[in-house]
Amino acid sequence: MIVVGLTGGIGSGKTTVAKEFDALGIPVYIADIEAKKLMNRSKVIKRKLIALLGEKAYNDGKLNRPYIANIIFNDKSYLEKINAIVHPKVGSHFKKWVVKQKAPYIIKEVAILFENGANTQCDFVITVTAPKSLRIERLLKRDNTSKEKIEAIMKNQWSDRKKIEHSDFVITNKNIQETRLQVRKIHQQILKKIQ
Repeated sequence: MIVVGLTGGIGSGKTTVAKEFDALGIPVYIADIEAKKLMNRSKVIKRKLIALLGEKAYNDGKLNRPYIANIIFNDKSYLEKINAIVHPKVGSHFKKWVVKQKAPYIIKEVAILFENGANTQCDFVITVTAPKSLRIERLLKRDNTSKEKIEAIMKNQWSDRKKIEHSDFVITNKNIQETRLQVRKIHQQILKKIQ
C-alpha cells in the first residue's frame, strides 16, 4: 500500500485537507485522533501514563487533557516520555488499519510527521501551510486557548520552510476553493506516479 504522509503546523488546516482527500475516496488515518482513542481505551497506555503523570492523568477513566497539557507546557521533556508510550501503539494500530484498505493509496495525517521520524514510513509527503497570523486566528476560534500556548506549540514543531524542503507536495491552505483544487491536482499526480 502506498502511504502518503500529510503534515503541517498547528492550525495550518490538515484536517480540512484530509477531508478533501476523503471526499475523493482516499482513506485517511488521523494519528492524533487514533492516539486519543488509544489513550482512553488501552489499559497498557493508561497504566503507563498514570505511572508517569500520577492518578490525575485520568478523570473517571477518561484522559484528563487539560492536566496533561499543563504538565507538558511547564516541562517539555514529558512530551517525549508520553510520545514514547503512545506512538508505538499508534504505529501498530496503523499497520492493522492499512491492511484493511482497498484504495490506490492512503493518507496518514500526523502533526509531527518529521519530528518523530514517521516520514521515513511514507512513500510521499504533503505539507500543508498557511500564514502564521491565519493559523493563530483559526486556533483562537477553534480551541479554548491563548496566543502564548499556540506559539509554544509552534516552537516545538519544525518550521514550514524545513518541512517543505523534505516534502514532495505543498498545499497552501488559505481558502477552501483553492485548497480543493490543490488537493485534486496532487491526487492526480500521485495516481500517475503510482501507476
